[in-house]
Amino acid sequence: MAQIITIARGMGSGGRTIGKMLSEELGIKYYDKDLIRLASEESGISEAFFGRVDEKIKTSFIKRGGVYKGGVLDPSSRDFTSDRNLFNYQAKIIKQLADKEPAVIVGRCADYILRDRKDVIKLFIYCDRETAIKNVIEAYGNDEKEAARLVEKTDRDRSSYYRHYTGRDWLNASNYNICLDTSSLDYATCVKIIKGYIEIINDR
Repeated sequence: MAQIITIARGMGSGGRTIGKMLSEELGIKYYDKDLIRLASEESGISEAFFGRVDEKIKTSFIKRGGVYKGGVLDPSSRDFTSDRNLFNYQAKIIKQLADKEPAVIVGRCADYILRDRKDVIKLFIYCDRETAIKNVIEAYGNDEKEAARLVEKTDRDRSSYYRHYTGRDWLNASNYNICLDTSSLDYATCVKIIKGYIEIINDR
């Protein structure tokens, strides 16, 4: 039975909303930014450190490489609060949650972190630029230029973050079980498609 749903999503695509809808309809937990709080509690490192590198990496850090290999550093290590160790603590939390109970987990390369599990459905939610900008304006009140910049920057950050920690292309459909375009599908329809896929998987 597929019990973990991971969601990678483009900015303004509605991926977070779809995740919350799935969580409610399936009666399972939903995790997004609270992963930062849980990682902070697990490590003892301030949430502020995690927040500064949440789904983005420093330009200087990109050049160093760092595909996720597991493990966390001892607090005595000089690199204990490094970007890599912060990511590894979030990965540790994601694995613990997946072991504990069914859940929807948004972002943070969860699809890659849980890639060896057979009970994971990996989703990618995206939309065209026009739809993304419109949704961002409605959600945050930005003007069109600000919304366009936010969409472009956020997607660029997420793509770089994903490539850095996974060695993969964030937009490659082969990373996921289902890719849904919310430019042409409303959120309720997306949820219906995903639930239908889960039923098919569980009937095998």
